[in-house]
Amino acid sequence: MNDQIERSPDSALRQDIRQVTSILGETLARVEGEGLLELVETVRAHAKSDRLEDLPDLEVATTTRLARAFTAYFHLANVTEQVHRTVGVPGEAAGPGGPGGWVARALQRISDAGVDPETLAAELRHVTVRPVFTAHPTEVARRSTLEKLRQVAALLTEPESARRTRRLTESIELLWQTDEIRVEPPEPVDEARNGVYYLEGLASAAVPDVLEALRDELTSLGVDLPADARLLRFGTWMGGDRDGNPNVTPEITREVLTLQAVHGLRLLQAKVDEVRRTLSVSERVSDVSPEIRARIEELLPGLPEVEPRYRRLNAEEPYRLFLTCMHVRLQLTERRVRAGERHRTGRDYRDDTELLDDLLLLHRSVLEHQGAVVAGGELERLVRTVAATGLTLATLDVREHADKHQHAVGQLLDRLGELDEPYADLDPKARLDVLSRELAGRRPLAPQPLPLDDDGARTAETFVTIGRALDALGPRTIESYIISMTRGADDVFAAVVLAREAGLVDLAAGVARVGFVPLLETVDELERAEQILEDLFGDPSYRRLLALRGDAQEVMLGYSDSNKAGGIATSQWQIQQAQRRARDVARRHGVRLTFFHGRGGSVGRGGGPTYDAIMALPFGTVDGEVKITEQGEVISDKYALPALARNNLELMLAATIEASVLHKTDRRTPEQAERWDDTMDLVSARAHAAYRALVEQPALPDYFLASTPVDLLGALHIGSRPARRPDAGGGLDNLRAIPWVFGWTQSRQIVPGWYGVGSGLAAAGDRLEVLQEMYRTWPFFRTFLDNVSMTLVKTDLDIAARYVDALAPAEVRPLLDDIRAEFDLTVAQVLAVTGDEALLDRDPVLRTTLEIRDNYLEPLHHLQIQLLARYRRGEDDPELERALLLTINGIAAGMRNTG
Repeated sequence: MNDQIERSPDSALRQDIRQVTSILGETLARVEGEGLLELVETVRAHAKSDRLEDLPDLEVATTTRLARAFTAYFHLANVTEQVHRTVGVPGEAAGPGGPGGWVARALQRISDAGVDPETLAAELRHVTVRPVFTAHPTEVARRSTLEKLRQVAALLTEPESARRTRRLTESIELLWQTDEIRVEPPEPVDEARNGVYYLEGLASAAVPDVLEALRDELTSLGVDLPADARLLRFGTWMGGDRDGNPNVTPEITREVLTLQAVHGLRLLQAKVDEVRRTLSVSERVSDVSPEIRARIEELLPGLPEVEPRYRRLNAEEPYRLFLTCMHVRLQLTERRVRAGERHRTGRDYRDDTELLDDLLLLHRSVLEHQGAVVAGGELERLVRTVAATGLTLATLDVREHADKHQHAVGQLLDRLGELDEPYADLDPKARLDVLSRELAGRRPLAPQPLPLDDDGARTAETFVTIGRALDALGPRTIESYIISMTRGADDVFAAVVLAREAGLVDLAAGVARVGFVPLLETVDELERAEQILEDLFGDPSYRRLLALRGDAQEVMLGYSDSNKAGGIATSQWQIQQAQRRARDVARRHGVRLTFFHGRGGSVGRGGGPTYDAIMALPFGTVDGEVKITEQGEVISDKYALPALARNNLELMLAATIEASVLHKTDRRTPEQAERWDDTMDLVSARAHAAYRALVEQPALPDYFLASTPVDLLGALHIGSRPARRPDAGGGLDNLRAIPWVFGWTQSRQIVPGWYGVGSGLAAAGDRLEVLQEMYRTWPFFRTFLDNVSMTLVKTDLDIAARYVDALAPAEVRPLLDDIRAEFDLTVAQVLAVTGDEALLDRDPVLRTTLEIRDNYLEPLHHLQIQLLARYRRGEDDPELERALLLTINGIAAGMRNTG
């Protein structure tokens, strides 16, 4: 199963893939018999010679084993490539621009630009990078499978030996005998457990490693990085994302927060234990600060759980005794959280701030009396970890659809009888006026519990749950309340009014316990970003709320839905422009903006290389803070291996620091800015027209549903959220972005990643020199076209034609001709702009990798088409659906994303 690897440009990678796939072949022969291995080789030979159609129809059981074999190959190839991304050519895995890591090169560019240490230190005080793990269901691999692959990765980092081969054989055989299909869909708490798995791994090593390396790089430039600097933070939506997911209830949110806290507290207990074992300073040998002794004497009477033997054994080792007190307090905090009890001063920790105060007291003493070397070791790593993760590993975002808030507020206002017409009949401007007056006052709209129907009561109860969580675990537990499908300021005000009813907001008393985040998801809302923010910032009550939140406003940008509605060119351009307009409004009002980028894993949902994406953002929009969703298979791809996790955290930090410090003004001249923006307006308008002409064709829904396996996404059981919003109709408009991209990807059409771009570029054909200049020197345009090029390479319309010919009704098949024409145009136009002879000429390693994968993907597509035809004819073999799901799993692994 490995002869194609000979064409790989990396000999070490080639050797490791040959080894793991040879072991896979031996496993197939040993476990399933030589017949399966022979069949695999026969199918591959037919694929290479383009003779797959000559293969006879196979029994479902045989097809299942065949699909599993090819899927296992992709899993093993993927994890091997991941390992080599971190241990390959020195400096190459760490990013572009020569030897050294991401941060080292970014800081060198900052230094070369003449930025002095004092200015850099001041800028770093504003830096916060926050990846946010979501439960968006695009990860088809089970955690059991991922665990086996992680074992393979760990073994591949060891020197070659008989032991390594034996252990690899064991792991691969276990991988083969593990069912890769989930029996039942995960519940929200299951998704949260999966998120905690990754967050614990990050907190254990990657976070302190990256921050320690950053400290050392900054020290060499004469910049001090405070031990409690919060340059890295983490977020999660698992257990907080209610939008369209009826399974996420207030009770689920409480359960998930308890789960996060218990895991976070146990991890911190283990880390405090490590430091306690290390910090064996004796007062007979070295001094400690009097404040440490005083703090121990203050704590011990209230902590009878500190065993007498520790008081005796550590009597002359005050650091160890102090850390024992901290360990006991963390245990008591875990006990309090589990039982849902109230904080008791001096015993458990109220929140991470109290814990940090104790740690910083200890750090100051060690720094003063034992020196920077000891203070900067395990103790400082612990301080930095707590600053990054808090008690709960990550901050939970809560998200709900704007209509839910309007529904609940409408009931409360209609009950008062003060409006001339029902609230639901008011236009947005009238609603804004009503809600603005309400925010300016102090009256409650109704007594608690609020008199609402079941739907409204669930929405209102969410805000009560947030309050309880903040009381129990501190202000970092939940910081942002996100309003999906925000169309205007009235949608934000409706959420604020409900929060006020729950006591989260009291402007007169100076209370604003959470921030409110408009999520701009469609092309129309992105175009209206300036007006929406102007209405918010211009309202005195809302401006007061912002002042209580540090004059800070978060705005979330939706990449997936805007792409689905308008096509990739218009989506990317509108998001770029929306950030500029929002930046300018915020500056006029003295508000500091944080943009939350709702990117998916695939290019069709805003994905692509993270470093390039951050560097391509408009000037002045990073301003120290970047918040980005990490969805589906992206999480395992970036964070499953410790070395990859460190690399990805470092590149996000490096890009954010560099963009914040160096990109404060437009890198384009005024003349370039005008010419390039005008050209992008033209490209976007024509691309949008071409894309809408496709998706508005009456035959497209039938074509999409017939020529893709989208109808099977729900059966994969990869997430707790339905594929459609509740009460949504059956059309494509109400289909979520994930199944939209999923279907096109599985059938290799990948329309969301490129369609319309060719028409857009052709419309600017008389400006070819301008487009070429834009590609050479404008990071936004270059990143956009490079991502489009990658999806064009992954697109294979000959394979797509097999889906269409075998599965689609004759009357809708001509749509493929339209798709093929736009594909050919897009390839030609992209090459004309880039000046390359072939797509991905600038990334031959990726191009070769994709070519190799195609020889293993083609058989899976062939099997999937055959099985889909039988499935849709109504065959009732219970194993037929399972076989189909295995082909979906394998194609997702081969394409490196689901959707």
